[in-house]
Amino acid sequence: MGRVVRAGLIQTKADISLDGTAADIKQRMLDKHLPFIEEAARRGVQLLCLQELFNGPYFCAEQQPRWYEMVEPIPDGPTIRLMQDVAKKHGMVIVVPIYEEEITGVYYNSAAVIDADGTYLGKYRKHHIPHVGPGFWEKFYFRPGNLGYPVFNTAAGKVGVYICYDRHFPEGARILGLNGAEIVMNPSATVAGLSEYLWKLEQPAHAVANGYFVGAINRVGVEAPWNIGEFYGQSYFCDPRGQIVAIASRDKDELVVADLDLGLIQQVRNTWQFYRDRRPETYGAITAI
Repeated sequence: MGRVVRAGLIQTKADISLDGTAADIKQRMLDKHLPFIEEAARRGVQLLCLQELFNGPYFCAEQQPRWYEMVEPIPDGPTIRLMQDVAKKHGMVIVVPIYEEEITGVYYNSAAVIDADGTYLGKYRKHHIPHVGPGFWEKFYFRPGNLGYPVFNTAAGKVGVYICYDRHFPEGARILGLNGAEIVMNPSATVAGLSEYLWKLEQPAHAVANGYFVGAINRVGVEAPWNIGEFYGQSYFCDPRGQIVAIASRDKDELVVADLDLGLIQQVRNTWQFYRDRRPETYGAITAI
């Protein structure tokens, strides 16, 4: 065995009151997540990822300016500051997806990466922004990401982030591998229906094509008042062979934990020489069209 990292994913339902201020809503979701973070610490989790826009409902189900109030800066907003304290308390790397404000009126779907000593390492901004009905009106809220595909050197290994709809695009997944990712986290909010059969197909395929681990996180349940469909949970880890090594339930709040042997990455890449045999000089048509 190589270096083993114990990693965790938290999936929850936003079954909270949407009355009150944005701060009230965020506090209710924090209150749901903090006990699971404590559980992760008790179980020895070294790397933890939360779901997309974790501290609120999936408000993109409607187009209403009131949800702009959910934004806050990264890293200088209250949620990231709090999670820095939590990460330091537990000695745990935490990936924290929230609604980010760069300046007034310029907002992103982002995830902050916090190291085990509480240090803010940087952020990823979701690149691919869907705008399809019913219920996924993300271009109303988010500007496309502009920070590339960073990989963060954390106490738990080299961690990359992809967010939800990004998973349908293999190009960024490849770049994360080229940038050195050992574990890629994909916090999501996806409902039953058209894309559900892809949930256990695309991300294991990324893991195989790029020789790294993937952690896929989804919400749970039906969120009122929009009721756009069932967030079907089933958050999971898959290894560089594309095998699902741990998976959560479909319908309940849950922490899923897996021990990821990073030594498997070298073993798999030495067998399947996809990086050696790449032909990037022939791929120009990808960006020419």
